[in-house]
Amino acid sequence: MLKFFERYKTFAIVLSILSVIIIYCIYTLLKPEERLPVYQPDMVNSELVDSTVQYVRKYHKIADFKLVNQNGDTITQDYYKDKIYIADFFFTTCLTICPIMTDHMIEIQEKIKDDEDVLLLSHTVFPVADSVPVLKEYAKEKGVIDEKWNLVTGDKKQIYELARKSYLATKSTGDGGPYDMIHTENFVLVDKKNQIRGFYDGTKADAIQDLLHDLKVLKAEYRD
Repeated sequence: MLKFFERYKTFAIVLSILSVIIIYCIYTLLKPEERLPVYQPDMVNSELVDSTVQYVRKYHKIADFKLVNQNGDTITQDYYKDKIYIADFFFTTCLTICPIMTDHMIEIQEKIKDDEDVLLLSHTVFPVADSVPVLKEYAKEKGVIDEKWNLVTGDKKQIYELARKSYLATKSTGDGGPYDMIHTENFVLVDKKNQIRGFYDGTKADAIQDLLHDLKVLKAEYRD
């Protein structure tokens, strides 16, 4: 009996390896390709969506914009043309969720700093205080890489309209005066067609890992 097993030992090993390869190939072929949803306003918590777009079910995209970054440069949608980007809303003097969100953006910046396809965009919800010099100082303090990450300010009405009508990410319209400001912890993943592909809690480490995973899934979509 031992001689029998010795004689067929090599064959058994080869057969086992081939079996593993075949099973893996079958699993890979049958496993559905992971793909991110394209978010529409009617899929999002209505509190975060302006009433004018709440019931939109298709074709939603980030609207054109014109804002100013930490270097005083005008930033429009053209800066993000054919790019994937991650957007959020913050203000520099926030002492609650913003520091955590900014730390997580810094973590993401480190991951994507050599990736030409991915950029970051942070909008202040307190433009009356967050002037260009203030944003510049904040950017220096936090280690912002200018080529990767724009911190933008501008007309408050435009910023809040972007937040509610485009990014679907804040409960306030900002109409209650210069100091009326409410923002959320949402990080928003935007694809190369200016479509929303994911929302993530910017205060939670596990959500950031989900975002980084989804970023890889989205990038694979463009390689196919």
